[in-house]
Amino acid sequence: MAYLLMFVTLLHLITLAMLFIATMEKSWWVWDGMENSDLWYNCRFDNSTGTWLCASSKETEWLQAVQVLMVLSVVFSSVSFLVFLGQLFTMSKGGLFYFTGLCQVFAGLTAFCAALIYTLRNKDILPDSKELTSGQFGYCFILAWVCVPLLLCSGIIYIHLRKKE
Repeated sequence: MAYLLMFVTLLHLITLAMLFIATMEKSWWVWDGMENSDLWYNCRFDNSTGTWLCASSKETEWLQAVQVLMVLSVVFSSVSFLVFLGQLFTMSKGGLFYFTGLCQVFAGLTAFCAALIYTLRNKDILPDSKELTSGQFGYCFILAWVCVPLLLCSGIIYIHLRKKE
Protein backbone atom coordinates (compact mmCIF):
# COMPACT_ATOMS: atom_id res chain seq x y z
CA MET A 1 0.00 0.00 0.00
CA ALA A 2 2.87 2.35 0.75
CA TYR A 3 4.18 1.85 -2.78
CA LEU A 4 0.81 2.72 -4.28
CA LEU A 5 0.67 5.85 -2.17
CA MET A 6 4.17 6.89 -3.27
CA PHE A 7 3.32 6.09 -6.90
CA VAL A 8 0.13 8.17 -6.85
CA THR A 9 1.90 11.07 -5.14
CA LEU A 10 4.75 10.99 -7.64
CA LEU A 11 2.32 10.72 -10.56
CA HIS A 12 0.39 13.69 -9.20
CA LEU A 13 3.52 15.84 -8.87
CA ILE A 14 4.72 14.88 -12.36
CA THR A 15 1.38 15.71 -13.98
CA LEU A 16 1.17 18.97 -12.05
CA ALA A 17 4.62 19.98 -13.29
CA MET A 18 3.72 18.97 -16.85
CA LEU A 19 0.48 20.98 -16.68
CA PHE A 20 2.33 24.03 -15.41
CA ILE A 21 4.94 23.76 -18.18
CA ALA A 22 2.27 23.25 -20.83
CA THR A 23 0.40 26.32 -19.61
CA MET A 24 3.34 28.70 -19.20
CA GLU A 25 5.92 27.71 -21.84
CA LYS A 26 5.98 29.17 -25.34
CA SER A 27 5.62 26.30 -27.72
CA TRP A 28 2.03 25.37 -28.58
CA TRP A 29 2.58 26.04 -32.30
CA VAL A 30 6.00 26.25 -34.01
CA TRP A 31 7.02 27.58 -37.42
CA ASP A 32 10.47 26.39 -38.60
CA GLY A 33 12.06 26.82 -35.16
CA MET A 34 12.34 30.58 -35.56
CA GLU A 35 8.78 31.51 -34.62
CA ASN A 36 6.36 30.07 -32.14
CA SER A 37 3.06 30.81 -30.50
CA ASP A 38 1.70 29.86 -27.12
CA LEU A 39 -1.32 30.70 -25.02
CA TRP A 40 0.02 34.11 -24.05
CA TYR A 41 2.57 35.35 -26.65
CA ASN A 42 3.65 35.11 -30.27
CA CYS A 43 7.43 35.06 -30.43
CA ARG A 44 10.08 35.13 -33.12
CA PHE A 45 13.83 34.66 -32.83
CA ASP A 46 15.96 37.63 -33.84
CA ASN A 47 19.26 36.39 -35.27
CA SER A 48 21.00 39.74 -35.01
CA THR A 49 20.51 40.05 -31.24
CA GLY A 50 20.13 36.36 -30.44
CA THR A 51 16.95 36.94 -28.42
CA TRP A 52 13.29 36.10 -28.65
CA LEU A 53 11.02 39.03 -29.50
CA CYS A 54 7.54 38.43 -28.12
CA ALA A 55 4.25 40.24 -28.47
CA SER A 56 0.97 39.47 -26.74
CA SER A 57 -1.30 37.11 -28.60
CA LYS A 58 -4.39 38.47 -30.27
CA GLU A 59 -7.20 37.82 -27.80
CA THR A 60 -9.91 35.72 -29.40
CA GLU A 61 -12.74 33.94 -27.63
CA TRP A 62 -11.22 30.56 -28.43
CA LEU A 63 -7.79 31.54 -27.10
CA GLN A 64 -9.33 32.89 -23.91
CA ALA A 65 -11.26 29.64 -23.48
CA VAL A 66 -8.05 27.61 -23.82
CA GLN A 67 -6.23 29.94 -21.41
CA VAL A 68 -8.97 29.70 -18.79
CA LEU A 69 -9.29 25.94 -19.10
CA MET A 70 -5.54 25.34 -18.78
CA VAL A 71 -5.28 27.63 -15.75
CA LEU A 72 -8.31 25.88 -14.21
CA SER A 73 -6.63 22.56 -14.81
CA VAL A 74 -3.53 23.69 -12.92
CA VAL A 75 -5.70 25.08 -10.11
CA PHE A 76 -7.78 21.89 -9.82
CA SER A 77 -4.67 19.74 -9.75
CA SER A 78 -2.98 21.98 -7.16
CA VAL A 79 -6.06 22.01 -4.93
CA SER A 80 -6.30 18.26 -5.34
CA PHE A 81 -2.72 17.80 -4.12
CA LEU A 82 -3.17 20.11 -1.13
CA VAL A 83 -6.43 18.39 -0.16
CA PHE A 84 -4.73 15.01 -0.53
CA LEU A 85 -1.97 16.05 1.87
CA GLY A 86 -4.56 17.35 4.32
CA GLN A 87 -6.65 14.19 4.08
CA LEU A 88 -3.58 12.03 4.45
CA PHE A 89 -2.90 13.42 7.92
CA THR A 90 -6.44 14.14 9.17
CA MET A 91 -8.72 11.48 7.66
CA SER A 92 -9.71 8.49 9.76
CA LYS A 93 -8.66 4.96 8.90
CA GLY A 94 -10.62 3.47 6.00
CA GLY A 95 -11.54 6.83 4.50
CA LEU A 96 -11.57 7.36 0.76
CA PHE A 97 -10.01 10.25 -1.15
CA TYR A 98 -13.16 11.19 -3.10
CA PHE A 99 -12.65 14.95 -3.20
CA THR A 100 -9.02 14.58 -4.26
CA GLY A 101 -10.00 12.18 -7.02
CA LEU A 102 -12.82 14.39 -8.27
CA CYS A 103 -10.51 17.42 -8.42
CA GLN A 104 -8.03 15.37 -10.47
CA VAL A 105 -10.77 14.18 -12.82
CA PHE A 106 -11.95 17.80 -13.26
CA ALA A 107 -8.35 18.83 -13.97
CA GLY A 108 -8.15 16.12 -16.63
CA LEU A 109 -11.44 17.17 -18.19
CA THR A 110 -10.50 20.85 -18.33
CA ALA A 111 -7.10 20.01 -19.88
CA PHE A 112 -8.92 17.77 -22.38
CA CYS A 113 -11.31 20.56 -23.34
CA ALA A 114 -8.47 23.07 -23.70
CA ALA A 115 -6.36 20.79 -25.89
CA LEU A 116 -9.40 19.82 -27.97
CA ILE A 117 -10.39 23.45 -28.55
CA TYR A 118 -6.82 24.30 -29.56
CA THR A 119 -6.76 21.32 -31.92
CA LEU A 120 -10.04 22.15 -33.61
CA ARG A 121 -9.81 25.95 -33.58
CA ASN A 122 -6.10 26.64 -34.16
CA LYS A 123 -6.93 28.53 -37.37
CA ASP A 124 -8.99 30.99 -35.31
CA ILE A 125 -6.46 31.19 -32.46
CA LEU A 126 -3.17 31.62 -34.34
CA PRO A 127 -2.06 34.87 -35.99
CA ASP A 128 -3.47 35.54 -39.45
CA SER A 129 -0.11 36.54 -40.89
CA LYS A 130 1.41 33.04 -40.82
CA GLU A 131 0.63 30.08 -43.03
CA LEU A 132 -0.53 27.19 -40.84
CA THR A 133 0.70 24.53 -43.23
CA SER A 134 4.31 25.56 -42.63
CA GLY A 135 4.01 25.00 -38.87
CA GLN A 136 3.24 22.17 -36.48
CA PHE A 137 2.09 21.64 -32.92
CA GLY A 138 4.79 22.25 -30.31
CA TYR A 139 5.81 20.25 -27.29
CA CYS A 140 3.57 22.15 -24.85
CA PHE A 141 0.52 21.15 -26.85
CA ILE A 142 1.70 17.52 -26.74
CA LEU A 143 2.34 17.82 -22.99
CA ALA A 144 -1.23 19.02 -22.50
CA TRP A 145 -2.54 15.95 -24.34
CA VAL A 146 -0.23 13.63 -22.38
CA CYS A 147 -1.53 15.10 -19.11
CA VAL A 148 -5.15 14.25 -19.90
CA PRO A 149 -4.99 10.44 -19.45
CA LEU A 150 -2.51 10.78 -16.58
CA LEU A 151 -4.83 13.13 -14.71
CA LEU A 152 -7.87 10.95 -15.35
CA CYS A 153 -6.03 7.79 -14.26
CA SER A 154 -4.67 9.39 -11.10
CA GLY A 155 -8.15 10.72 -10.31
CA ILE A 156 -9.63 7.25 -10.61
CA ILE A 157 -6.84 5.81 -8.47
CA TYR A 158 -7.48 8.47 -5.80
CA ILE A 159 -11.20 7.65 -5.79
CA HIS A 160 -10.43 3.97 -5.17
CA LEU A 161 -7.54 4.61 -2.75
CA ARG A 162 -8.40 3.91 0.88
CA LYS A 163 -6.42 5.12 3.89
CA LYS A 164 -5.05 2.06 5.67
CA GLU A 165 -3.18 3.34 8.71
